[in-house]
Amino acid sequence: MPYNKNLVDELNILIRYNLDTTLEGIKVHKTATEENIAATQRLFDKGLITHDDGGYLTSLGHEAAEQAQSLLNLLNPS
Repeated sequence: MPYNKNLVDELNILIRYNLDTTLEGIKVHKTATEENIAATQRLFDKGLITHDDGGYLTSLGHEAAEQAQSLLNLLNPS
């Protein structure tokens, strides 16, 4: 199954998390793009983040974010 726009939007949210600490989350404001708001809601629905507007990564979310960031680093090593 190829990546679709929704999955790419979710990956773009996951790569924003700082994996060096569990004490830092993100907040997606109401003024964010519709795509980012929807992607964040989907990540929450999937159990990857703690709030529908961001929050912290769950343990599963941390694993997903690690994979997303690793893939990005492999494809874009600069």
